[in-house]
Amino acid sequence: MEQVPSADQGQNGFNRIAVVGFGLVGASFAAAMHEKHPDARLMAVDIDGPTLASALGRGWALEAATPDDPAFERFVRDGCDLVLFAAPAAAAEECFARLAAWDYAGIVTDTASTKAHIAQQAAALLPHPENYVPGHPMAGSEVNGIEGARADLFEGAHWILCPDADTPAEHFTRLHELVTSLGARVIALPREDHDAAVAVVSHVPHVVAASLVQLACRHADDQQALMRLAAGGFKDSTRVAAGSPKLWCGIAFDNAAALGAGLAEMQDIIGSFADALARGDREGLTALLAEAAEARRALPAAWVPSTEKLLEVRIPMTDRPGVVAEVTTIASSVGCNIQSIEIDHITEDSAVLSLVLTDEGDVGQLSVQLIGAGYAVSFSPLAAKEHTHVE
Repeated sequence: MEQVPSADQGQNGFNRIAVVGFGLVGASFAAAMHEKHPDARLMAVDIDGPTLASALGRGWALEAATPDDPAFERFVRDGCDLVLFAAPAAAAEECFARLAAWDYAGIVTDTASTKAHIAQQAAALLPHPENYVPGHPMAGSEVNGIEGARADLFEGAHWILCPDADTPAEHFTRLHELVTSLGARVIALPREDHDAAVAVVSHVPHVVAASLVQLACRHADDQQALMRLAAGGFKDSTRVAAGSPKLWCGIAFDNAAALGAGLAEMQDIIGSFADALARGDREGLTALLAEAAEARRALPAAWVPSTEKLLEVRIPMTDRPGVVAEVTTIASSVGCNIQSIEIDHITEDSAVLSLVLTDEGDVGQLSVQLIGAGYAVSFSPLAAKEHTHVE
C-alpha cells in the first residue's frame, strides 16, 4: 500500500522508515528524525534486545524488532518507503536477501564506511537495485552503540551520497532533502571513487592516530610525565584512535586495497621528513612543513554559509539516465554546496533541475564544467527569504 507524505513532511518526505542496526549512527539518525520529523513512523531493527528496549524507551522508534521477527516483514510490506541499513557491512547480505524475499520496492540506503562490497551485494540481491543509493555520513564518536547516539551528530557533517546513471532522479532529491534536514551537507561521489577518497581522509588518519598512541605508550614507562603531557593537543589529535577496534578492523579489511595504498604513500611522506633530517636539509624540511601549513590553513574552519548569498542554478534537462548524478557530482567536485535540489517537470520527457547553492565553491568552474558536459545553465541570485528551505 503506497503511503502519501503528510503535509508537514513535504512532497519528498518519508513516512515509514526502517533503521536496520541501532548503533551509534543508526540511533543518532533516529534521534534526529524524532527531533526534526516527529510524525515519521520509524522502526528500530537490531539483534540486541536491550538496544531495542532503549530505542523505544527514548522515543526514537515507535516499533522495534529483531531481523527475523515477522513484525519487521510486516512493517516493510505495509508501506515502508525507506530502509536505512546502519548495521555492520557483514550483515548486509542477510538484510538484502530478506528485502528481496519481500520484493521491497522502496528506497534503500546505507551508512557503511566502504562501498565496493556492499554495492556489489545490493546489485546482486535487491529486487530493485536501481533504488539503492549508497550513503556514508562522515560523523562518529569514541562512544559506541546507542549510548553514544545523539540527535545533533550530523550537524555540519558531510554525508556522502553515491547516485549513478540508474538512480531515479527523485530518489536523490528525496534523500538530499532528508539528509540536509538533519543538519548534514551532502557530497555526491561516484560510488567507484568513494573507497579511495575516504581511505585518504578517514581510514589512513585513523591508523596514523592509532600509531601515534602506540608510539607514546612505548615511551610512557621511560618518561612518567609523558602521558600527562599527552592530555593536551596530542589527546585531541588522536581522539579517533579510541574507536571500536573490532569495527575499525572490519573497515580496514573491507577497504584493504585503498587503505594499503594510502599507508604506503604515508610511509613515503614520513620518509621524506626523515630524509631531510638525516641530510641536515633545513631548507627542504621547511618546504615540506610550509606546504602542509599552507594546505591546512586553506581548509574552512567550519561550514557557515551565508544565507544572504544564495544562488539558484537552473538546468533544463531531457529524460535520460544519470542527469542528477552527473550534475551533483560536478557540483561537489568544484566545492559547491547544494542547499536544496528540486525537479520541475515540464513534459513527460523534459524537466528543469533547480539547485540552490550556498556561497561556497567555484561557481565559474561549475558553469564551465556543466556547459562542457552539454548542459545549458542559468544563474540567478536568490535572497534567503525567497527560499523556503532556509530558516
